Amino acid sequence: MHSNTALCDAIAQQIATSPQNRITFAEYMDLALYHPTHGYYTKKAIDIGKQGDFFTNVHLGADFGELLAVQFVQMWEILQQPVSFSLVEMGAGQGLLAVDILKYIQQEYPDFFKALDYVIVEKSSTLKQQQQQRLQEFSVRWCNLEEIPSNSIAGCFFSNELVDAFPVYQFVLEQGQLLEVYVTTPNFSVSTSPNPPIPFIEVADTPSTQQLVEYFELIGINIKNGYPDGYRSEVNLAALDWLSAVATRLQHGYVLTIDYGYPANRYYNPRRSQGTLQCYYQHHRHNNPYINIGQQDITAHIDFTALERWGEQCGLDTIGFREQALFLMALGLGDRIANLSYTKLPLSQLLQRRDALHQLLDPLGLGGFGVLVQSKGLTEAEAAQPLKGLMLPENQ
Repeated sequence: MHSNTALCDAIAQQIATSPQNRITFAEYMDLALYHPTHGYYTKKAIDIGKQGDFFTNVHLGADFGELLAVQFVQMWEILQQPVSFSLVEMGAGQGLLAVDILKYIQQEYPDFFKALDYVIVEKSSTLKQQQQQRLQEFSVRWCNLEEIPSNSIAGCFFSNELVDAFPVYQFVLEQGQLLEVYVTTPNFSVSTSPNPPIPFIEVADTPSTQQLVEYFELIGINIKNGYPDGYRSEVNLAALDWLSAVATRLQHGYVLTIDYGYPANRYYNPRRSQGTLQCYYQHHRHNNPYINIGQQDITAHIDFTALERWGEQCGLDTIGFREQALFLMALGLGDRIANLSYTKLPLSQLLQRRDALHQLLDPLGLGGFGVLVQSKGLTEAEAAQPLKGLMLPENQ
């Protein structure tokens, strides 16, 4: 148990000053990850990667970013090559993906590079500093999503493993009723144990917001019918707020969301009775968010059906949804694997690169991620042009 004591105290203080001395799980998760002084993404962000708690697509080399760049170039062409094309990366991590994308576009697509306005929206000040240091050679600007004017972006908003880190509400079904999970502090007596007790406990009560009930109406799931007693899962209302903000600011172009998740009927399958919440600590995965507080990542899979349906209510059209493996293959990953046979790399480097490319395709890992593409403001002719990443590879 390696929790950040100062963060635990801050959370306990928040609970003590809240009505009924409890907070929603979403509030707890937000503090654990994003507390401005002690949160995981403030203190531990530097440890993301193979030496840290988890790694993402971008830690496997430049291929992921370069293949995304191919898709962005085609988007620019479909939009009739505007003189300014905004590429807005939301949640840019350590800046590795931005470097890969910008370097490749600069080298391979100089005309697009001249038109490119690269914008990063980053909540973590620690990560923002890393990004600024890594991207010094490029013209990149940073801002908050709220600072982007409405209907001002022609281009593409995109994110890679962002939405899964949004704070989620948790619920449990008891006797056919949907109850929300709250976090509070227990009344511990003085303990002589050398291991301090877990500082927070859960209570279930009526939902804090009607939006939890309305969410299931949005995705077409009757959560009270056919589910076992004790069924537990989560709802990502923050994802809907985020998508609303993005849709409001996009005038002409695309929204590309890459993350791990499921359509609603798989996400809320009655057999998935404990939800998808996961914690990552030094590359070990578990499901207890009340240990290693401030020292571990907390995530939940995303509900792609909710993003599609809410997006439609916000004026976004769904262009398509693919597994990452198929998306990257359609953009040329298969050719890159085939061309390895003709490279003159030392054997150790060749095997390492081959392994990295295959990890991007692994259906049980990164290859099983979902890629959702939505659009706004496209003309009929623009909308009729299929995106490369959404085409079946054999039909190219």
